[in-house]
Amino acid sequence: MDLGPCSKIHSLQLRKDYEEAKAKGTENFDRELEDMIERLIVECDRKIQRALKRLADDDANAAIAISVSEVTLTDDILQLSKQIKEKMAEVDAFDFEGRTDDKIKAQEVVEELRAKRADMQATLLLDAFNKDRASLTQPAPPQVAAVPPPAPPDARTQEIINEKLKKAEELGEQGMVDEAQKALEEAEALKKLAPRSEPPSDPSKYTAADVRIVSFHTTNNYFESSCHCLTALVCIVFLPIFSHSIIR
Repeated sequence: MDLGPCSKIHSLQLRKDYEEAKAKGTENFDRELEDMIERLIVECDRKIQRALKRLADDDANAAIAISVSEVTLTDDILQLSKQIKEKMAEVDAFDFEGRTDDKIKAQEVVEELRAKRADMQATLLLDAFNKDRASLTQPAPPQVAAVPPPAPPDARTQEIINEKLKKAEELGEQGMVDEAQKALEEAEALKKLAPRSEPPSDPSKYTAADVRIVSFHTTNNYFESSCHCLTALVCIVFLPIFSHSIIR
């Protein structure tokens, strides 16, 4: 798989020496590259297994990571790896015998086999990842509780609201827009208020203090009435006597 030119800065002289050595086939760079790639795959798989064990220790329900070795070790992949090793042995034999042309052709076959194996491994990894992701249960979104509609206002509040609306209509007809808008806002504010809860009028639930208060008000009213009557009686009885004394 060709990833294009490397973005890092390299020594031009070393690059030139590498190109010449690769063309001549004097150095087995491909074998070293294959060994390095295999070491990287083993190292990545080891890190994945170690991270998986850490996740399993932290959370029993942790997602299962995909093992690169288990996914990519299929019969086709193993067959390609076997063919690559056989071709690499031929390359070494051609190099030992000095058959440069045959060595170059064998190296080209090795490159094709490696590219084919890399494509197959990438496809297998992608399929395994998609299957693993599909097997995970997606949590259901939380259900939002429906907000209950506001309770209707009580009779007294509704009466005040009707008065405010009527007042706003009258002010609007008179051209007093600001006052009409204010009355409408007051009516809307009253609509949003919760209705006042009035306790049930049960006579059996009155306390002794309530009875004393009622009795006091009744006695007080009777006392005031008695005082008024007594004052009138005193005026009727003593007024003639007082007037007679003044005349004398």
